[in-house]
Amino acid sequence: MIKIKNLTRSFNGKTVLDGLNLDIEKSKITVIIGRSGEGKSVLIKHIIGLLKPDSGSIELDGLDITSLKERELNEVRKRFGMLFQSGALFDSMNVGDNVGFPLKEHTGLHDEEIATVVQEKLTRVGLKGVEWMAPDELSGGMKKRVGLARAIVMDPEIVLFDEPTTGLDPIMSDSIADLVLDTQKALNTTYILITHDIPFTYKIADKIAMLHEGKIIASGSVDEMKSSTNPVVRQFLEGSAHGPIKVY
Repeated sequence: MIKIKNLTRSFNGKTVLDGLNLDIEKSKITVIIGRSGEGKSVLIKHIIGLLKPDSGSIELDGLDITSLKERELNEVRKRFGMLFQSGALFDSMNVGDNVGFPLKEHTGLHDEEIATVVQEKLTRVGLKGVEWMAPDELSGGMKKRVGLARAIVMDPEIVLFDEPTTGLDPIMSDSIADLVLDTQKALNTTYILITHDIPFTYKIADKIAMLHEGKIIASGSVDEMKSSTNPVVRQFLEGSAHGPIKVY
């Protein structure tokens, strides 16, 4: 569904993405792993068109989105949903208005129709009847669920997740993993996640791709990655301080 070819991007003379190549399969869960600061979030921003590469291309169903003008890109972005690391909820809005915000901005639905869709999506993520709660009344896990409800409210074809388990305890992280699996299966959506949470990755991934020094150095199924002989991959998956990845 998405083909990333030779993607390169530098900031202030430092190369962050260095000829990166990656294929994202339709209706699958692809997890991009790597250390903090390796460029995972930069890659996500390129996929959704928030950043332009220095060179290379990102093809969505054969269309190179890196060459699109802003108006055309805005149309393409409607095919995406995004779950931000912090949830990124609007503090001035209650839960229902947060989830319904994309519908209010981008559709002609009436308030009653929006409320119906919001209830449906909140129920989908296990939060029935919380529409009138304020974001500051929610736990960290609830904020992630509300963020996911908003990400899927327009029935996008692709959903991007930026570190969805950051700040959560292991039990809540596992709950979010179940939610990711349940919603992806029910909606048959293409999910792209970036994380360094290895147990979470093992539970949900159809495909794992490891980003290191600006390139995808290995990719494959969970079993293929677990059996990798690449010392960088093995060190990261095992969480060891000893190996070719230096700790500074």
